[in-house]
Amino acid sequence: MSEKIATREAYGKALVELGAVNDKIVVLDADLAGATMTKYFKAAYPDRFYDCGIAECNMMDIGAGLSTMGLIPFCSTFAMFGAGRAYEQIRNSIAYPKFNVKICCSHAGVSVGEDGGSHQCLEDIGLMRLIPGMTVIVPADANEARKATFALAEFQGPAYMRTARLATPVFEEDYPFEIGKANVLREGKDVAVFACGLMVAEALEAAKLLAAEGVDAAVINIHTIKPIDAACVTEYAKKCGNVVTVEEHSVIGGLGDAVAEVLMGQVNCKFKKIGVNDQFGQSGKAADVLREYGLTGDQIRRCHQENALMRI
Repeated sequence: MSEKIATREAYGKALVELGAVNDKIVVLDADLAGATMTKYFKAAYPDRFYDCGIAECNMMDIGAGLSTMGLIPFCSTFAMFGAGRAYEQIRNSIAYPKFNVKICCSHAGVSVGEDGGSHQCLEDIGLMRLIPGMTVIVPADANEARKATFALAEFQGPAYMRTARLATPVFEEDYPFEIGKANVLREGKDVAVFACGLMVAEALEAAKLLAAEGVDAAVINIHTIKPIDAACVTEYAKKCGNVVTVEEHSVIGGLGDAVAEVLMGQVNCKFKKIGVNDQFGQSGKAADVLREYGLTGDQIRRCHQENALMRI
């Protein structure tokens, strides 16, 4: 994992590829094309790109309308303004009638860095997961973001995808992507680490550190938070008896809760959620802020050590 590419970058370039093979693809943005990376589609297909201005709620309604004409709208903005500001339009104008709209939001999590707590959306996965019929995807790296974008174009129904501002490692292994199907990136028998988004790379780093201490950690990439791969979650929780979830999101309502809901009453195991603990973010360099909230490989390793001491 040497090359670093932001998932938002991969998403923007994937849209251009899609536009070349599917003339039903249209892209909407809310005056942030240079940041969400829909600028690439805008340059390639200006007649299929709609800049809705700083009017995210209106953008979602326009996307809903375009979908009724047989088009496949991809609506992009920052997560805070998409999942946050336009929540009611996503719920009532897109999800309620089951329209085929893809909401793809960047700049989520504390890795947004210098933009600070007002822009570091830590609630989007939970908000979108709550909506009936909404599919929720959080790609781990640039390759997966590209594959997820293509998969969403083929998928029928409303969906939300979270991308990141920060450039992060691209995995060397080219593994498949299927909506609702987790990817086991590292086998292990002592602890199962379920992670999503940027935290997958940190979970793999934690697994390397744990291996040096004689702990065999499995790392599972849960790129689809909803519908979650319940069979995979159950299998590895039973196999390891010790579960850790890691997400760049609030520990309330996100990946950790989704995993817990699968296991509750089904599997008796140790369980630890790692994420942002009911706090807002803060401004700083992305690496510093991630460290401040305990979201690095070494900090994940230490959390496992604490979890291993628990009795069940």
